[in-house]
Amino acid sequence: MSLFQPSIINKYLLDLDTFKANNAFEKFQKYFGNPEIQQNIRISKEEQYQEGFLREFFVNILGYTINPEPNYNLLTEQKNEKDSKKADGAIVSNNGINPIVIGVIELKGTETTDLSNVENQAFSYKNNHKDCKYVITSNFEKLRFYIYNAIDFEEFNLFNLTKERFQILYLCLSKDNLLNAIPQKIKEASVSQEENITKKLYADYSNFKKALYQNLVELNPQFDKLTLFKKTQKLLDRFLFIFFAEDRLLLPPNSIREIIKQWNQLKDLDNYTPLYDRFKKYFGYMNTGFKGKQYEIFAYNGGFFAPDEILDNIKIDDTILHDNTLKISNYDFDTEVDVNILGHIFEHSLNEIEEIQSEIEGKELDITKSKRKKDGVFYTPKYITKYIVENTVGALCTEKKNEIGINEEIIISSRKSKKKELIEKIDSYRDWLLKITICDPACGSGAFLNQALDFLISEHQKLDELKARITNSPLIFSDIENSILENNIFGVDLNEEAVEIAKLSLWLKTAHKGRKLSDLSGNIKCGNSLIDDKNIAGDKAFNWHKEFPQIFGNDNLQDFQNLEDLKKKEQKPDYLQLIKEKTLEAKEKAEKAKELSNEAIELTQKVYEYAEKLSSVSEPKAEYISKNVGFDVVIGNPPYLNLTKNNTNINHLNYYTTFYESIKNANSKNLFTLFNEKGCNLLKANGLMSLIIPEGFLKTRSYEDCVNYLKRYGIISKAIYFEN
Repeated sequence: MSLFQPSIINKYLLDLDTFKANNAFEKFQKYFGNPEIQQNIRISKEEQYQEGFLREFFVNILGYTINPEPNYNLLTEQKNEKDSKKADGAIVSNNGINPIVIGVIELKGTETTDLSNVENQAFSYKNNHKDCKYVITSNFEKLRFYIYNAIDFEEFNLFNLTKERFQILYLCLSKDNLLNAIPQKIKEASVSQEENITKKLYADYSNFKKALYQNLVELNPQFDKLTLFKKTQKLLDRFLFIFFAEDRLLLPPNSIREIIKQWNQLKDLDNYTPLYDRFKKYFGYMNTGFKGKQYEIFAYNGGFFAPDEILDNIKIDDTILHDNTLKISNYDFDTEVDVNILGHIFEHSLNEIEEIQSEIEGKELDITKSKRKKDGVFYTPKYITKYIVENTVGALCTEKKNEIGINEEIIISSRKSKKKELIEKIDSYRDWLLKITICDPACGSGAFLNQALDFLISEHQKLDELKARITNSPLIFSDIENSILENNIFGVDLNEEAVEIAKLSLWLKTAHKGRKLSDLSGNIKCGNSLIDDKNIAGDKAFNWHKEFPQIFGNDNLQDFQNLEDLKKKEQKPDYLQLIKEKTLEAKEKAEKAKELSNEAIELTQKVYEYAEKLSSVSEPKAEYISKNVGFDVVIGNPPYLNLTKNNTNINHLNYYTTFYESIKNANSKNLFTLFNEKGCNLLKANGLMSLIIPEGFLKTRSYEDCVNYLKRYGIISKAIYFEN
């Protein structure tokens, strides 16, 4: 969770006073690199070493002056401005004259292995000092540095810090740099750089996409335009993976330039082949692998580079590929373009799809009803995806750890006497963690799925750290990313291009040299999350139970099919009402006359039959609940769209009002309420759902049925308001 853009921090490092930084590093190594001191720190309590840490680290190494020395800029036990609580330390400006707190320091002992557990306390101190920008937390072994908020941070392992990482620490935390707001300037420059790169790269990416699509249409009339549009996106995704992989050394460096260089050499030797043929050969290497004299290419595969009958048989102009691939390969996908920037680009890209599809269908696009506006598709900021994942996936993880008895402070303090028992607890929790299932039913480009992936990777790394502390062995991180992708992460989206982009974003985040890409075809799927009837939604109809048997179980499939058959009947009998009506009718006729008693008996028999039918309808659902299948967590930012006959397919609208209780009687029918109801139905018992909803959801009469539905089948535990 890097706080800074690598390219920006590298520029600032060029201006670092290396003489001072090297002297500080020598002091740092002499103290924090000493194994005996490290061991003494590990067995020290927080209160025993707290002031010693502040003096050794901040005063002796980073150059601060601690109170009561004159012109001090470091305080201990700093009281909040608004209450009596105290931070362990504070960095202040003004040389001790009317000092203003600009940074708070919160310390814990080494038994607190996860510094995320200190965030809330530390930021509560920050929020009590109106001019505070920086937050520093540490357990004496690791240190985290935040600016403004807890979304991103820099973490430093003080017992195993390289000179390169120390230089970044010194750049951020040394007295002169921090008091002169250097970290704040680096952060602001990083945000600006990220915005500029996003805009520039998106413009180049978009131009490449448009030129490529137009060229494919011109040179390949045997294929329809919609098919070629989809293949354009797939081809661009392949190129993006190569741009990313060549700069991160998953592939030979400068692979794109080498391909073009070889193509030019063949031309000079009067052995011309289309440039696209050279790229296709490289795609084949990515699929099956290649070992030559000069370089080796691993078979990453994952289905991404598998043979594609259409892509393998299209024509593309050399100039289109030559100019655009060279232009985009000029970006540094290691230090300039990270996966988050690509996420923004992918989201922007989805908004172009409607424009091109309208052109294909010969429709005039109303720009006031673009995809972003019309379908309610909005990019979700990282601080919201992070909050939602931590309060769903994180909440279940905390609950499970408490159940098993995993408490990091207790584990560290009792690791010698109960080693075997503690390792068994960690292994038990990891087994559970590998089975947790998380779904976004409107996943878009995968923002929530990527956040969930980050969280689970971090959770496994924390277990690795705990195990290393218990066994007193070197820290080795588990090779767990592919297992998470294949077992824990699930998503569905109506848009095929969004699904491919979501897969690509997950691949880019988890790609490692020499390791195959996960096959995500069974986890990230295209379909209409809300409609399972092919007569209504055609090929996009999505039967969750058939598509995800690993979640809902094959043995339950017949039950679900029976339920769907019942649901699809045009008139669904209200058996309870029929019981009331027929019982009353029988009573009235029995009272009329003795000669009608036979008819009354027949009616009473019908009452019995209706009751039998009611029981048989209830059985499959009861069995479904008893088997407790479904997802552990459902998260996402479902589209907002007020459904009317003018903007919604009438068959879809009729389906929604027939089969979704949350909008049957609502005056205003909104798409997001359907996702609330669907998400509730997809959850296991005791599962958690967190979706972004309009501010007025809990207080607007139009949404009352949806609120009541959620209350009937679960508990609304909290509603959080995010400004802007």
